[in-house]
Amino acid sequence: MKTVTEFPFAVREVEHFEIVMPDGCRLAARMWLPDNADAEPVPAILEYIPYRKNDGTLARDMVSARYVAGHGYAYVRLDLRGTGDSEGVMLDEYTQQELDDGCDAIAWIASQPWCDGNIGMIGISWGGFNGLQIAAMQPPALKAVITCCSTDDRYADDIHYMGGTFLIDQISWASVMFAGNTLPPDPRNVGERWRKDWLRRLDESGLWLETWLRHQRRDAFWQHGSICEDYAAVKVPVYAVSGWADGYCRSVFRLLENLSGPTKGLIGPWAHKYPNLGVPGPAIGFLQEELRWWDQWLKRRETGIMDEPPLRLFMQDHAAPAGSYRERAGRWIAEPSWPSPNVARTPFRLTQDGRLRLEADEARNSEAANAHEGGLDVSSPLRVGLGGGKWCSYAVPGDQPVDQREDDSGSLVFETAPLGDALEIAGDAALDLSFRSDRPVAIVAVRLSDVAPDGSATRVSYGLFNLTHRNGHDAPESLEPGRSYLVRIPFKPVAQSFRPGHRLRLSISTTYFPLAWPAPEPVRLTVDPAKSSLDLPVRDCGAQDFGLPDFGEPEGAEPLAVEWIAEPTSSWRVIEDLAEGATRVEIVEDDGTARIIGNDLTVTQRAEETYGFSGNDYRSVMGETLRTCAMQRGDWSVRSRTWMKVTSTEEHFVIEAKLEAWEGEEPVRTQEWSTRVERDLV
Repeated sequence: MKTVTEFPFAVREVEHFEIVMPDGCRLAARMWLPDNADAEPVPAILEYIPYRKNDGTLARDMVSARYVAGHGYAYVRLDLRGTGDSEGVMLDEYTQQELDDGCDAIAWIASQPWCDGNIGMIGISWGGFNGLQIAAMQPPALKAVITCCSTDDRYADDIHYMGGTFLIDQISWASVMFAGNTLPPDPRNVGERWRKDWLRRLDESGLWLETWLRHQRRDAFWQHGSICEDYAAVKVPVYAVSGWADGYCRSVFRLLENLSGPTKGLIGPWAHKYPNLGVPGPAIGFLQEELRWWDQWLKRRETGIMDEPPLRLFMQDHAAPAGSYRERAGRWIAEPSWPSPNVARTPFRLTQDGRLRLEADEARNSEAANAHEGGLDVSSPLRVGLGGGKWCSYAVPGDQPVDQREDDSGSLVFETAPLGDALEIAGDAALDLSFRSDRPVAIVAVRLSDVAPDGSATRVSYGLFNLTHRNGHDAPESLEPGRSYLVRIPFKPVAQSFRPGHRLRLSISTTYFPLAWPAPEPVRLTVDPAKSSLDLPVRDCGAQDFGLPDFGEPEGAEPLAVEWIAEPTSSWRVIEDLAEGATRVEIVEDDGTARIIGNDLTVTQRAEETYGFSGNDYRSVMGETLRTCAMQRGDWSVRSRTWMKVTSTEEHFVIEAKLEAWEGEEPVRTQEWSTRVERDLV
């Protein structure tokens, strides 16, 4: 990244100030703004998240917020109620209280002498979610939104459930917030109230995973905050951004298709990162792009951004399978709209002998006539999925899918002949699957892979589906064993090119752990290939692909000054005990120990996750997390340890958890949970 030190405006930083809510609760903020903003007011950009303005996001904010402020904006980083230096307790994601606070904060910012009354919201993940949600509430001062790695549908496309399956990332995410809720305000900013607020957080924040598991279908709990319930409520311009390695790329397409106001979309090869920090690369000059958006809608300057194609996608080229990538080869393409006139839905038929063939292939007709009745059976071992990575990649080595051949060995596989010409897809594939099940509850995992001439298989896209949700995520119904069903299974969207000589492979399995929790008991699906087909979004090169403006190289302000006491480390290991028949996936993400020089705060965080099973015993499936956090300045120090374990029976999910917190060496809190949640056809 290119470091910029000179800006059009001199910038001053306000490290801590408070915005008082109507009920008296004080929300803590940090701000960067032009030095002369009191005399010449400027638009404001709000990022409103729970990740702690003083330490959690400070390294990122120093690079981006100061850069944006230097171009004539006030950049406000606001801690949610119950997080960072803000008062109160946070009880869940995206509560109505959170959204109301956001609207009140916008009104307060708009009334300040340094603000000209025009406000934009930006955020990645949580801040991308609530930016859309608050836009739907239509606060008058909010004039535009940039939403990164977010969703319009909290049930269908979030970290909790995919296709009605219980995502293991939900356990990981719950552990992140379980640990984060144990962190106190900084006494340097809030004085003696830090301890009272801290103890209240420890006592009242609760066990969020239990709440989420009590809503296994799409009900009112998930409808709240899902703007897909009423797209028309969002009237401000929206720029939606994501990456193919991220979990949230599908919403970019839906927002372009459904929002009535000015909308742009951008999807790169990135994991769950802002595009200027994008990994896998290429990262882009996203802060420059961001300024063009704000100048257009907050300063009413014609920047040309709306004259460019509304959707830019990174068309990925082949890559050898790997658990992480620094860069992805490919090129930028453009679409004039979504759905795109450049994309044609193209069905590939499944054959009894394991081939994928274009529906137009005349030979298919004779095969269909002679197809054996009874179909093809698949009953996957629990180990299928060990090469699947995470639902949402954070660019941590190991969290992207590796060579799929081992997972495919326990799957039903269909494959094309070597391609004679290059093939490109853009958008969401889908599998129309005709099947019978021998159990009332079953899940299915489907994958599309790029098979190179050497036999290596790189997963391109995948889908998960709980087959009891075939009539809707709000109305699951048990399967009748032996009865035939037809269901359409959507794949995660992608733009991908396939080289001549490569093959396309479709894989179907009844397990995909540890990405999704398995069904209550082993399942055998019987697939009828004659009545099934793979629908691919095949793309022809469009005229708008040529002469596209370059995004430029990433730029940012000077980075945060940090002293590393212990460097970050990470690992991702699959361990098989052949004597015991046990398999474990052990993940370590150690953020190290760093002292922030500007505020003399030393921060330590470490996460350990373990997922495993024994043999093919579904009762042995488990997920366990352990997170430790510590903060220290001079004689003041706090630390916490949060542990959580999930197991299941055929009827219940079982959650055990423990929280411990210390001030110095003195224990201040210990809490334990043990609860069972009934499985709702999951």
